[in-house]
Amino acid sequence: MKRGKPVTIKEIAKKLRVSPSTVSRALKDHPSIGLVTTMRVKKMAKELNYEPNQRAIFFKQKKTFTIGVIVPSLLEPFFSEAITAIEEAANEKSYTVLMGQSKDDANRELKIIDTFRKHRVDGVLISLGKHTYDTTFIEELKEYDIPLVFFDCVPNVEGIPKIYCKLETGIREAVKAFLNRGHQHIALINGPETLSVSKEREVAFIRTLKEEGFDFNNQYVVYSDLSEKGNQEAMETLISMPTRPSAVISFNDYVTLDVMKYAREKGVVINQDIHFISFANYHFWNYIENPPMGSIEQYPGQQGRKATEILFELIDKEEKRGNRNVSIDSKLILH
Repeated sequence: MKRGKPVTIKEIAKKLRVSPSTVSRALKDHPSIGLVTTMRVKKMAKELNYEPNQRAIFFKQKKTFTIGVIVPSLLEPFFSEAITAIEEAANEKSYTVLMGQSKDDANRELKIIDTFRKHRVDGVLISLGKHTYDTTFIEELKEYDIPLVFFDCVPNVEGIPKIYCKLETGIREAVKAFLNRGHQHIALINGPETLSVSKEREVAFIRTLKEEGFDFNNQYVVYSDLSEKGNQEAMETLISMPTRPSAVISFNDYVTLDVMKYAREKGVVINQDIHFISFANYHFWNYIENPPMGSIEQYPGQQGRKATEILFELIDKEEKRGNRNVSIDSKLILH
């Protein structure tokens, strides 16, 4: 049949000389409609290229069967893995996922949220950008009855479900791994001081050193804005010290790539003069000669799936007595 105006249930009913309600029930396999009639209706619907009116279905069910997801970057392997898990969980519920990347721009993030709201998504998942401080959009989404779940980078706000990785466990394992190998001068290349995850890393780093009986040297904690230049400057600070650290825990694997490259350019031998452990555990280390000693796994797939499952509980208004704030322990993976 030639494509044109969408075929309606009334047209199918007219051709078969039955009522529109009979056609509607038959298409839904309603038990009140006989098998022969159901088969005739479905056959005619196929011949006429009938497609259900999704807008009418959405209006009736008060759902669009879409969820919105916002992440800082679609290029990062961490978020690629999280998104894969989110889409798999959404597909199991016959939902479509709309994507947006904030690029760590708070204004861009707000525009994406507003677009999702206008498209009447049934729920939103967000991993906040590193420059997001204003979370008033939470109340705005509440006003439109759009549930929200944060994952990975989450705000310090009560009453909103959050799925995140507990960074302290991985930091503790990393510090102890270095100490067990005889390193006494261990440094931390941290992210921006304004980030809660930077603070969490620093607190765990200092606490573990003190618990293991080592004096903490605050000069061994340096910060980067996570740009290539910022990472290089952080590394320059460390290798210029009179007592250069022999081991470094860095903010993530991309930071490690930058600082390792810079150290080599300065004549520092990796895994001999200086050793590294970083966060993320990206797969590209399998293809790099002389990789860092280890990476700290943050389980993005687990975070993404759990966040999606909780979002659907909220969408379906399922009553849950359990805590919807979930933390997953990070873990050191040695290369």
